[in-house]
Amino acid sequence: MFMQLYLSPIGQLLLTADDTALVALRFCDVERSCLPSDDIACNDHAILQAARRWLDVYFSGLKPSFMPPLRPTGTDFQQEVWQLLMAIPYGKTTTYGEIAAALAARRSIPRMSAQAVGGAVGRNPIPIFIPCHRVVGSGGKLTGYSGGLERKQFLLSNEHIDNSTLQCNPGLNTLL
Repeated sequence: MFMQLYLSPIGQLLLTADDTALVALRFCDVERSCLPSDDIACNDHAILQAARRWLDVYFSGLKPSFMPPLRPTGTDFQQEVWQLLMAIPYGKTTTYGEIAAALAARRSIPRMSAQAVGGAVGRNPIPIFIPCHRVVGSGGKLTGYSGGLERKQFLLSNEHIDNSTLQCNPGLNTLL
């Protein structure tokens, strides 16, 4: 495994990759597993370089034209939800209910639980790259994010999404 810290406008991010793909992104002030920069400063890899280039473009307010290889680890259900997250266009949002409806249609079943979708969204091991920040609650409620609602608001603004109309619901911050 290869790890490196990335200093972003929303704080330090710990990037983790193996020889073939980016496997995790952690918010260092939220996750207790971030390592001191001295321990990982020289631990670089081409995948991490690509991830840093992508983040540089993204945080400049532009849509990156490339994606480093990603390999999130999770259940089949989580993988299916994360694939749908990847389909949310840059600068757009969707709801847990809309994702649940899309999953139900894919599976040819009458309905899917939006709460189950929320659980899978919240276990996304590569936030920002797999854009779980683009998922909002019903009625435009700004609900939970693994890095905190302030980061979610920043990421939405960074993508030129007017989140002033989204209603902040901090009580649900632990959902994701």
